[in-house]
Amino acid sequence: MSTRVLLADDEHLIRGALAALLDLEEGIEVVAQVGRGDEVVAAVAEHRPDVAVLDIEMPGMDGLSAAERISAQCKIVILTSLGRPGYLRRAMAAGVSGFLGKDASAEELAMAIRKVMAGGRYLDAELAAAAMAAGDSPLTERERDALRLAGDGAPISKIATELHLTEGTVRNYLSSAMTKLNAQNRLEAIRTAQRMGWL
Repeated sequence: MSTRVLLADDEHLIRGALAALLDLEEGIEVVAQVGRGDEVVAAVAEHRPDVAVLDIEMPGMDGLSAAERISAQCKIVILTSLGRPGYLRRAMAAGVSGFLGKDASAEELAMAIRKVMAGGRYLDAELAAAAMAAGDSPLTERERDALRLAGDGAPISKIATELHLTEGTVRNYLSSAMTKLNAQNRLEAIRTAQRMGWL
């Protein structure tokens, strides 16, 4: 019986090429393809894949957020062109079984799919080493939320409303995040957190 695979990648050419190459692999069948992260949950419900291969950066919803929503329904392999150490840790927490770079070959992806189907994990060695070297995020959940919203361009008042906090508390969280990340300003803190994969 073939392993049923869902592919989610916003780059049509890459998604199509991956689907064609995976279909050539014995025992693997691509049953669905989507181009947006916010289409993943519905596609998993409709097509019932054994493994979802998700790009980490997609419009609508990122691959890690999608992974959190489908981890009970199927195995998950994350593909990334961004080797941010925090992403691997977030992926593991989200129930992801495979994590590899987009520069991997189709054969390596097929190997990862087979390994996670067999109950194992498949981690890109370089990404795993970078994650170990970087350590855990120093940010609290509230600091991350405040930085993420600030990174989306939200003013303090909107961040406060969305997080159900006072504006002073939001300023304190942002200030604390800047201190922890050794940043001179909010923008530098956001960039550092994004580069490390903590946002």
